[in-house]
Amino acid sequence: MSMPQATHDRGRQSVVAGPRVAAIRTAFPPYQYRQEEVLAALARTTLLESETGARVLRKIHASSGVETRSLSLPLEKLVDLARREDFTEQNRVWLDIAMDLGERALTGALRSAGVQPDEVDAVISTTVTGLAVPSLEARLAHRVGLRPDVKRIPLFGSGCAGGAAGLARLHDYLLAHPGQVAVLLAVELCTLAHQLKDGSVANIVAGSLFGDGAAVVVAFGAQRDGRPAGPELVDTHSLLVPGTEDVLGWEIGSHGFRILLSPEVPVLTEKHLPPAVQGLLSRHALSPQQIASWIIHGGGPKVFTAVQRALDVQPGALRLTRRSVAERGNLSSVSVLDILHAAMETPPPAGAPGLVAAMGPGFAIELVLLRW
Repeated sequence: MSMPQATHDRGRQSVVAGPRVAAIRTAFPPYQYRQEEVLAALARTTLLESETGARVLRKIHASSGVETRSLSLPLEKLVDLARREDFTEQNRVWLDIAMDLGERALTGALRSAGVQPDEVDAVISTTVTGLAVPSLEARLAHRVGLRPDVKRIPLFGSGCAGGAAGLARLHDYLLAHPGQVAVLLAVELCTLAHQLKDGSVANIVAGSLFGDGAAVVVAFGAQRDGRPAGPELVDTHSLLVPGTEDVLGWEIGSHGFRILLSPEVPVLTEKHLPPAVQGLLSRHALSPQQIASWIIHGGGPKVFTAVQRALDVQPGALRLTRRSVAERGNLSSVSVLDILHAAMETPPPAGAPGLVAAMGPGFAIELVLLRW
């Protein structure tokens, strides 16, 4: 099928309207803790009996940028569950909480968009913190009243890039079906995957950064009637860097999910993000200096710095990213959707371009060009 718009023509700006974000809603567990409380609990575990571990923890605490986090369980119960090292039980808890948070975010987003559940034509789901077969969106379809013929696109393994990748797939689907409604569901319960007995620096860093939450995006095709509240999804770009499979991700086994988090992530970001961004923007005759809103999943403080240097943007450009991390922690795939939700509350002028960017396992970069 031929593409009816100029979105993919090199050096030309898109002239035909694309899909639009109609609404975003987030949902978080009720157990919110200050960073000091979470790290104090980690320091009491066998993980940090050594002075080296305690010193690393203090250093991370001082530089993480995280102030509060929402946890899937009360802190004492979360630590007790991790101590049991029972992946079956951890995954059962994950599924119960993921379903509840996912339902809250989904019903709230549909209500905000003025869409009934049986009007949804396609649903994309992304998660990397638990396993479910049938997948989350299949289970939620029956619970919230989606049609039996709803098209389902479950994603797993995209990690922190999953929110941007999911938006990209929303764009692709609705570009092909401009009269339809599609939904993106992201649920990440990162703290349930924490390994108390893993004394690696990667695990200590993860324990100081990650939080739990869910987000849902409702989007309309260009020919679908309605009053979308958010930006147009103009174009997308993906980059998969060869030879980087062990840089970021999970080592999955009977123990559950063990974090892989290499110090190379900021270096890879600084090296590969600029050409990826330039490749996308050049198709629309844009430069980074023209981007009015940066919706960036920064991961952590070192990646923030790498993004700023790579794109030559002022620290204020990542204000919403830093606020999300401070208030929520790193939410994996949910983070960019939380940041986009915040951007929609005070959007730039109509017609201004924005950019969604997230990095994840692979090492992968996912980009979505917006028009407000």
